[in-house]
Amino acid sequence: MGGRPSKPVAVIRKEGKSHRTKAELNAREKGEAAFATGIPIKEKEETKKNVVAHKEFLRVTKLLSKIEKCDALYENIINRYCLLYAECRDFEEKRERFYRDLWEMEEGKENGDFEDSPRTYYKLKNDIQKNIVNLDKQVQAKRKMMMAIEKESIMTLAAAMRSVPKTPENETNPLLAILEGGKS
Repeated sequence: MGGRPSKPVAVIRKEGKSHRTKAELNAREKGEAAFATGIPIKEKEETKKNVVAHKEFLRVTKLLSKIEKCDALYENIINRYCLLYAECRDFEEKRERFYRDLWEMEEGKENGDFEDSPRTYYKLKNDIQKNIVNLDKQVQAKRKMMMAIEKESIMTLAAAMRSVPKTPENETNPLLAILEGGKS
């Protein structure tokens, strides 16, 4: 499977142009409808309680609604994605605080405000740097999980379109038509 994934029928129709025939569009629409429950996504309690996750949930569901893909089938995935997004932001903020602490500590040493021994200074500096690296690793792990969710859910459209037929099914089997003496 190469190239760009197909657009959902709703997007194609809103654009008002397509190289697909009406039969192809109808076949795709039926295929898409088979993978929808018709029930809207509900926000989980833990997502509602987290301000950042809640805000991301509202943003993502608004976008999904615009392409008519805000379906309960994706509920757990979208809630998990929003919580991961919030956790990622939290780790990034902690990392920035450590960067500020490290910078302030280095500034204090240069200005003579750091009165402890050099050994204490370098141990503290090393500990802060280790914390920054650990936070970076956690952020990267969360981002990797988020990317996996994006690739395997509607957020990339590829997953939603993989199972949708690109062409209408033939009404007659060409092999049977030939065997019965007709043309294919």
